[in-house]
Amino acid sequence: METFDYVIVGAGSAGSVLTNRLSEDPGTTICVLEAGPRDWHPYIHLPAGFIKTFHMKSVNWAYQQEVGPYTGGRSIYAPRGKTLGGSSSINGHIYNRGQRQDFDTWAQLGNRGWSYSDVLPYFKRMERRVGEGDDAYRGRDGSLTVTTMEWRDPLCEAFMAGAMSLGIPRNPDYNGAIQEGVSYAQRTIRNGLRVSAATAFLHPARKRPNVDVRTHAHATSIIFEGKRAVGVRYVKGGRGGTPLDVRASKEVILSGGSYNSPQLLQLSGVGSPELLQSHGIELRHALPGVGEGLQDHYAPRSVARVKNIKTINELRQGWHLWVEALKWATTRRGLLSLSPTMVYCFWHSGETTESSDLQLTFTPASYKEGVQGQLEDQPGMTVASWQQRPESRGYVRIRSADPFEPPIIQTNYLTAELDRRVVVAGMKLARRLLRSSPLSPYYDYEDFPGPGVQTDEELLAAATQRGTTTFHPGCTCRMGPADSTWAVVDDQLRVHGLQGLRVIDASIMPRMISANLNASTMMIADKASDMIRGKSAPEAAKVPEHVTA
Repeated sequence: METFDYVIVGAGSAGSVLTNRLSEDPGTTICVLEAGPRDWHPYIHLPAGFIKTFHMKSVNWAYQQEVGPYTGGRSIYAPRGKTLGGSSSINGHIYNRGQRQDFDTWAQLGNRGWSYSDVLPYFKRMERRVGEGDDAYRGRDGSLTVTTMEWRDPLCEAFMAGAMSLGIPRNPDYNGAIQEGVSYAQRTIRNGLRVSAATAFLHPARKRPNVDVRTHAHATSIIFEGKRAVGVRYVKGGRGGTPLDVRASKEVILSGGSYNSPQLLQLSGVGSPELLQSHGIELRHALPGVGEGLQDHYAPRSVARVKNIKTINELRQGWHLWVEALKWATTRRGLLSLSPTMVYCFWHSGETTESSDLQLTFTPASYKEGVQGQLEDQPGMTVASWQQRPESRGYVRIRSADPFEPPIIQTNYLTAELDRRVVVAGMKLARRLLRSSPLSPYYDYEDFPGPGVQTDEELLAAATQRGTTTFHPGCTCRMGPADSTWAVVDDQLRVHGLQGLRVIDASIMPRMISANLNASTMMIADKASDMIRGKSAPEAAKVPEHVTA
């Protein structure tokens, strides 16, 4: 059996950053196991290629959620990256950290060193911000390039003017002192190409002789000696492939994400005794929080028909698309350099909310009903709205003892009453934004939810019919004190009650943050790398106490 200091399961956003940081020490050896292939496919690197990778099973786990109480009888599609870079190789490129209070809440739950002042230095260390931003909050010298959307569209400008007409300010940097406001989206794109975690962190690390990255390597179980993790068993080539073992002399690190990390723990006998017994898996260590607490952002998408201007729906058809392809090939600009979301808006669901609890996105395009990622033929514009800090929680549980069976994913969207109130408030705000005066020259009529939908009950029913995931699953291996009933890892991300085993990815978030998860997932890995190496954390950032974002 080959032996390395560290075996990392998953070469996604967290695994890529960890590999880079840990391999800076030339005396340390690292093996990375990735179930998917290399990130060679051109659709990964072309920003508009996300529409293609959305359903491309060669680079996407393409999971399905269970039908929930508020999903209108629908099983919602749950894509996850299955390639080098993980979901950062197939996502919408958005860079959004969240609010100050998100991380302060983590610290208040008993997690030392995870307040906003503690984590801000890691956000800055990773980042190469190109564009506006106060250097007290933004990094300029890191590996991850963050740019602002360069596309200027009359519909986007009118939407932002409409937001300002409703009292929502223009904010040049939602990753700065405060999040709330409206602005063009910030994204991990450089020179018209995606900057995934693999591009920024893993590929530079792979050039080092102490890094061994193995693709098509599907982890099937953690190898234990007593209570200590000593290696990982994997199958090369997927189901029916060659079973192999690799040993870790120091630590096994799970970075498979919020679905796959708890699944691997459960398959390895770590989790709820009742669940494991029901599948005939020998209990290695009872830890009932494994897989429990899943949270995600649930978004209904409000659609209006457009007049007097072309939208992306038409620009990607026929000869228009050939023009755009030529533009991208020669200038790295134009339609093919775009993200799925152009404009970001953060605001309040009510007057008593201390900080923005709604996130809305705008794009001058619309998608076919029930077919995420497929544009409509007629002109349209879309506002997605979601609650930033949901209270509803679900779970991820193994379906069987077969490691190639997808896990059971039950998100339980909108089961908390507060979540239902806030999602309705978001739809009302989306409607007001689309009907705002600056958009009136282009606004034809409301297509969804439609003018016949007016009451809170009708809006909630519409949300259950058409709402979808925003692809932000977290909180299934939560970080917290050992005496809590729900925690899986401590504030050093070590699995409670076991040795030589950490979980480092979005699953350790104790509560959902007010943001897309990719930026914070990379921050978590960067911070964890210092813990693993025994390095002192950077000095906590000094930021004004009154800032709420």
